Amino acid sequence: MWRYVVKRLFLAPVVLWVIYTVTFLMAVIIPGNPFKTGEQNLNEDVQRAVMAQYHADDNWLFYREYLAGLFRPIQAIRGRGPLIDLGPSWQYHDWTCNQIIGSALPVSVGLGLAAMFLATVLGVPIGVISGIKRNSWFDYTSLSLALVGISLPTFVTGTALLILFAVKLAWLPVGGWGSISQLWLPAFTLSLPFMAYIARLTRLGILDVMAGDYIRTARAKGLAPWRVVWKHALKNAFLPVLSYLGPATAAALTGSFIVEKIFNIPGLGEHFVASVLNRDRAMILATVLVYSTVIILFNLLVDLTYAAVDPRINLEKQ
Repeated sequence: MWRYVVKRLFLAPVVLWVIYTVTFLMAVIIPGNPFKTGEQNLNEDVQRAVMAQYHADDNWLFYREYLAGLFRPIQAIRGRGPLIDLGPSWQYHDWTCNQIIGSALPVSVGLGLAAMFLATVLGVPIGVISGIKRNSWFDYTSLSLALVGISLPTFVTGTALLILFAVKLAWLPVGGWGSISQLWLPAFTLSLPFMAYIARLTRLGILDVMAGDYIRTARAKGLAPWRVVWKHALKNAFLPVLSYLGPATAAALTGSFIVEKIFNIPGLGEHFVASVLNRDRAMILATVLVYSTVIILFNLLVDLTYAAVDPRINLEKQ
């Protein structure tokens, strides 16, 4: 297993370099002047000086300098800077990308983890009951709701939930961040598509394993029906869900900018959208690299968990 982990960690910088290069090329072709937007309407001489300071006037120089300055172990050991330096923001001159991400990433992580917790603890029982009670009214209802949850975009469901529970019923706050009551609506909104998919995967897994010989053996031993399902059937039925949880959790952590915008949450997604609109190349690269690192790490974590749950999987042969 350790050989597999070292191999994946060794390949991670290569994957991040490819992502960095593609993102850089896409950021370069974005039309517009990043130093002549909104409040930053600088004259020509000042623009040239600022562009030279950030290497914005030479794309190849910026590519090399930014890549060379990302990893700085010597400065970190000497206490002269962070280990990973994502560079200064082009729009917020008093802030570095490290500072912006450091303040916003915990918010997005908290929202994403809360959403995946709700998606799992609600989606798995719904899928189990649907699989046990196949073709019942509960099964048809859950499948219909799952289809709606997967099909509707989060800005539709988020707006509808906001109007119903915050405006009409006044049960929950309209938006903001900092309390448990402000977390429920955005977390539930973000969890809906993941919950629907988890419920469908669990249902299919239950339908598949309940026809197995070991389930018939467990029933023949006289075990209680709930024990057969929750102890024996669910362990194998949960494997497809487990493989889905890795990329789904990464997507929840990194793809919540629409929900953050609706509920006025100061997460990283808001900064990513603003960086694209402001042509802030440094911030675009910083957020994409952080998002990509999160996805790579969660995929690795799921592979390790999958191997721990299912002993038939040998990671050394991967």
